[in-house]
Amino acid sequence: MSKLNLTQKILKTHLLSGTMEKGNSIGIKMDQTLTQDATGTMAYLHFEAMGLEKVQTELSVSYVDHNTLQGGGPENANDHMFLQTVADKYGIFFSKAGNGICHQLHLERFGRPGKTLIGSDSHTPTCGGIGMLAIGAGGMDVTMAMAGETFFLKMPEVVKVTLTGELQPFVSAKDVILEILRRETVKGGVGKVYEYCGPGIDTLSVPQRATITNMGAELGATTSIFPSDERTRTFLRAQNREMHYAPFAADEGAEYDKEIVVNLSEVEPMVACPHMPDVVKKVSEIAGMKINQVAIGSCTNSSYQDLMMVAEIFNASGRKIDNNVSGAISPGSKQVIRMMSNNGAHDLLLEAGFRFLENACGPCIGMGFSPPNEGVSLRTFNRNFLGRSGTKDAGIYLVSTETAAASAITGKITDPRMLNLPDLEIEEPSEFLIDDSLIIGPSPFPEDVEVYKGPTINYVGYRDAMEDEIESSVLFKMEDNITTDHILPGGSKILPLRSNIPAISEYTFSVIHDSFPALCKEKNGGFLIGGENYGQGSSREHAAIAPMYLGVRAVLVKSFARIHQANLVNFGILPLEFKNKDDYSTIDETDVLKIDVSDLKAGSIVKVENKTKGLKYEMGHSMDQRSVDIVKEGGVLAYLKKQKNN
Repeated sequence: MSKLNLTQKILKTHLLSGTMEKGNSIGIKMDQTLTQDATGTMAYLHFEAMGLEKVQTELSVSYVDHNTLQGGGPENANDHMFLQTVADKYGIFFSKAGNGICHQLHLERFGRPGKTLIGSDSHTPTCGGIGMLAIGAGGMDVTMAMAGETFFLKMPEVVKVTLTGELQPFVSAKDVILEILRRETVKGGVGKVYEYCGPGIDTLSVPQRATITNMGAELGATTSIFPSDERTRTFLRAQNREMHYAPFAADEGAEYDKEIVVNLSEVEPMVACPHMPDVVKKVSEIAGMKINQVAIGSCTNSSYQDLMMVAEIFNASGRKIDNNVSGAISPGSKQVIRMMSNNGAHDLLLEAGFRFLENACGPCIGMGFSPPNEGVSLRTFNRNFLGRSGTKDAGIYLVSTETAAASAITGKITDPRMLNLPDLEIEEPSEFLIDDSLIIGPSPFPEDVEVYKGPTINYVGYRDAMEDEIESSVLFKMEDNITTDHILPGGSKILPLRSNIPAISEYTFSVIHDSFPALCKEKNGGFLIGGENYGQGSSREHAAIAPMYLGVRAVLVKSFARIHQANLVNFGILPLEFKNKDDYSTIDETDVLKIDVSDLKAGSIVKVENKTKGLKYEMGHSMDQRSVDIVKEGGVLAYLKKQKNN
């Protein structure tokens, strides 16, 4: 491994255990962490339970960007007070509500080329746009990194994505990643890193690169990364952070496991159709479909360049939003909205008929702006899972800002090239408006800080140790591509309950199973059966914690998404995979299974007996010995407690 690709270079300088051979378990050092309020409350409750005085990372930042509405009850406000006091006490920077979305902000103000970042949000790879190895994970894994513990993962395959050519007018980076999703699918990136190179990268700004790395999460990828080059230096200089610039690129002649070539000049406006980000077509194929909504923003497309393109399209057309369309914009950061206010773009878009929502995730996670029943909503977001918008029967389509703007004008899905506007180009600012007044540093006197915990915070971190045999009923059998939104939805009713496990568990599988919590109570827990790519999507560890709380002991599937499998391990739920995938079809709901884990270890075969049908199965797993020990002990906190006592 004399000539290294960029991923290998960063892993090598952060390697703490294992060897960098594909599929091996390796441990790496994490330089930075980020959390957001929907996942951060639980992460910091974990951290408190560990009993440390201060975070052990170079930098840890706590963002409030999901549950910002603080409406309908005290839950969100209680969580925000908890988060701010925890940050004050334990050496964490705190970004207040109104400052912006964590991924956009971390890119602007904190990300550094060549560093490692772990975040309790699946779109943490956004910072791969500036050459960071940025990985999304469950809150417990982020907690472990804050505690100075090693982060473990399987050595990924590295896919070389060679970009050639140059994007044509009204075609954007969003269309590039949608084209890659069309080719690779939502499970094509599991166990892989997508590393971008080739002459085409020189034509892409950091915000454009960040759009691509952000939505790499939808591939199921471990992360995505661009080199750090002069475009990176330009961005950091404009953010008054040129001192953080360092060049990073793959060695000439570095080897990769696979190569994809994308000619940017041939990419067309694309659209992801309901209900999955890889159901991708050309916009021209479905042009003319009437729409009800256009939502612009989220961590994927809310940069200054994104929103200025929308403004320029409306300015050049001289038109307003169609009377039958509702339009909303969620800027990525306070920096973006203030710059648009100063240059007149904010007023122009207001006059065009847009509503400006908070600088927050908002509609992307179902917090407001839900579409009407059976409505069609175009969104510049990264996910269109069933029910995620808050309206289960709505059609959610993912598009670029250019396509969203053109469609808002016409009232129907429109290829932006069909507006016959002059070519529009948004220049990168030579200097961004810097205002970090809503970022609060930790207290110099942490011993005087009292952590606030409101009555709506109810912590559950682990379960009892696992017995040698587990016998129970199959509670629920599911198909392929079950997402964490299926397992535990978001939205304005559910997200505020993130720090109250007993309360939020009542919504487990509510999108696809009306009475799952009641069934768990009736059966005293049991097993789940799933297909391929089980647990894809969000990093939300609540999709493991809530089933744990309800008594789910094991999940038997054809294959897992990376983050969710790690979350199951962290909370003592046994993740098993069918050795013979045909066995999946022989198991029905209410079947009683007996799982023998008496000899469970790394690489072992697990024997499962279907007592109802008299069948026997062999199950595999991909856990290393440490993960096996964690599951058997009942979760990572119980495991660490035992380690310390020994």
